[in-house]
Amino acid sequence: MPTSPAVVIIPAYNEEPGISRVIADIPRDLISEIIVVDNGSTDRTAAKAREGGARVISQPDRGYGAACLAGIAGLPPGTEVVLFLDGDYSDDPAQAKDLLRALEEHRSDLVLGSRTRGCPQPGSLTPQQRFGNWLSTAIIRLIYGHAYSDLGPFRAIRREALSKLDMQDRTYGWTVEMQVKALQQGLKVVEIPVSYRPRLGRSKVSGTLSGTVKAGFKILWTIARLSLRSPLT
Repeated sequence: MPTSPAVVIIPAYNEEPGISRVIADIPRDLISEIIVVDNGSTDRTAAKAREGGARVISQPDRGYGAACLAGIAGLPPGTEVVLFLDGDYSDDPAQAKDLLRALEEHRSDLVLGSRTRGCPQPGSLTPQQRFGNWLSTAIIRLIYGHAYSDLGPFRAIRREALSKLDMQDRTYGWTVEMQVKALQQGLKVVEIPVSYRPRLGRSKVSGTLSGTVKAGFKILWTIARLSLRSPLT
């Protein structure tokens, strides 16, 4: 396991149905702190998170990446490992131990939880999510020669490596920005299979046509922009 416990960052927008269960299932012996970034929720997400023992940071500027960046800005001094996890209970928080173990055993900088290599339950990944994953990872493989299998949000990264990436995206391009920049920086990346289940509550992205289109466009644009600006050397 890592030499020090990890800090968990959970970006959350209207995740009242699942946030308590996510926090409750995180293995506390491996985690020093849980940070829930309330991304302008209109329900009791923040209250439920506090009740579960998390520290809540408010980020009213909407956007997945904006919430993640706010969480990073709020990391306590001395943090060595950061674990990102969604608040909808689609990932199994107990598998955080598997990501952290892989980080240490493989001496890696970034460990990604792959839903497609794991056991996604029926209905957990929509057809548009599967196609978007396939297309995006195929483009990355064509440019960088690295075969990612997923752009899932469940991931663990060393704080030093995270600093090198200089993350900037404030919306849907956050996960793919991290994965492309990791290749550009020559980080050691490992994927492990994780389980995946239908989320609790309605998806703000894949649950709507406009959200799906916007997310897909932003992901592809992010790959193109990063590749043109800073190609792998």
